[in-house]
Amino acid sequence: MHAIVIGGGMVGAACADALALNGVRVTVLEPGPVGGGATAAGMGHLVVMDDSPAQLALTSRSLELWEALARDLPAQADYHACGTLWVASDAEELEAVEPKRQAYLAAGRGALLLNAAELAHAEPNLRPGLAGALRVPGDSVVYAPVVAQFLLERAGATVRRGAVTELIEGGVRLASGESLHADLVVVANGIGAAGLLPGLPLRQRKGHLLITERGALKVNHQLVELGYLKSAHGGDEDSVAFNVQPRPTGQLLIGSSRQFERPDREIDWPLLRRMLRRAAEFLPALAQTSALRVWTGQRCATPDHLPLIGPHPDLDGVFLATGHEGLGITTALGTAEVLAAQLFGGFSELLAHDFTPARFGRMLEAVHA
Repeated sequence: MHAIVIGGGMVGAACADALALNGVRVTVLEPGPVGGGATAAGMGHLVVMDDSPAQLALTSRSLELWEALARDLPAQADYHACGTLWVASDAEELEAVEPKRQAYLAAGRGALLLNAAELAHAEPNLRPGLAGALRVPGDSVVYAPVVAQFLLERAGATVRRGAVTELIEGGVRLASGESLHADLVVVANGIGAAGLLPGLPLRQRKGHLLITERGALKVNHQLVELGYLKSAHGGDEDSVAFNVQPRPTGQLLIGSSRQFERPDREIDWPLLRRMLRRAAEFLPALAQTSALRVWTGQRCATPDHLPLIGPHPDLDGVFLATGHEGLGITTALGTAEVLAAQLFGGFSELLAHDFTPARFGRMLEAVHA
C-alpha cells in the first residue's frame, strides 16, 4: 500500500511513522521545511488536558506514547520532563481544582496539590500571595520540529517539497500541476486542510509567542494559570493567559494568546503587551527580562476543541488528521494511534471516543431530530 500524507509537521510525521510501522510506503508532501509550520510556531508542550473526557483520554494516552518515544529521541529534541504547575491565584481557584486532580488520577496521571508555601518553594520567582498549585509531574516539553524529522526518517518516508492544491480521485494535484496517486491520502496539514476541503468545521486561530534571552530568571516547571480556561478559552474575543515554559537553553518561552479569524502573521503589539503584562503579574522579574524573538502561529480549531481523525465522510480513501488547535504536539502520537487502529484494525482504547469527522453530522442530526 502507498499513502500520501499532506503535511510534514508533527501530526503528519507521526501519522507517517504509524503507517510505515504497518507496512505502508509513505510519501509526505510539505511546501516548506519539515516542522516549519504550526509545529515550529508552538510551545512544544506535552500536557494532559481535561476539557472533556475525550480530550483527557487523548492527551493522557498521548503522554504515555511520548514517554515511550522519549528514550529514542535525539538530544536535539530537548525533551524535558519538567512537569506543569497549574497556579491558583486565590483560595477559590485552589479549592476548585480538586475535580481536575481527580480526573488526572483516574486517567492514570500523577497530580499533587501544593499549598502556598510548597508552591513558593517549588518556584521562588512567582509573586508572593498565590494560593497554591496543582502539580502534574508527567507533563513535558519538547522541540517538536526535530521530533518530526526524526519520525519521518524512522518511517523511511519520501519527503517531497510541494504544495497540494487539490484532492483528486485517488490522489492529489500539486501547485506545479503534477498529479500524484496513492491508495490512501491523509490530510494532516493543519489549517491548510480548510483550503483543500472547505466543508470541514475548521477555524483559524492565531497565537503569539515570545522567547527571552539566555540567563533569564529561573523557572523549574511549565507554569500555567488555573484561570487559563476562562482566560484563553472563554469565547471568541481576543484573550491572553499566563503560560511560561523553561527551555534547556536557559531561556523562557512565554505565551499565550488567542485570536480567531486573523489569518495574517503580523505581531499585534497591544495584544502582545497585554500577554506580557499578564505573565509579569505572576513572575514580576519578567519585566526586567529582555526578549530575543517574537512570532505568531496559526492553529486549526474545531467547534468542540477535538481533532478530526478518521475517514472523510464523502471521499473514499481520504482520511483526516487535523483540527488539533493548541494541542497538536501533545496529541500527535495518540492521533497516529487512532488512525492506525481505524485503518488496520488494531486495538486502541481511544476508539471508545468519537474523533471522526462524521461526528458533526451526527450532532446536526440529533439537533434536528
